[in-house]
Amino acid sequence: MRGWISYYGRFYRSRLARSLGRIDDYLVRWAMRQYKKLRYCRRKAVAWLASVRRRAPRLFAHWALVAQPSAG
Repeated sequence: MRGWISYYGRFYRSRLARSLGRIDDYLVRWAMRQYKKLRYCRRKAVAWLASVRRRAPRLFAHWALVAQPSAG
């Protein structure tokens, strides 16, 4: 992931943030499928992802480049 970010960011920096932001959307959808308590409430899934990001900010490489989302 880190290598793709450095390569793509060199040529398409303006589109990079949008692409990286979509990764968080995919993670939220994954969490909604994976955990029953998040299944029907997107807001809870976004809050869960924000808490994961606070606990482990270096878990995903794109979190260093994308602004912290608000939980809600």
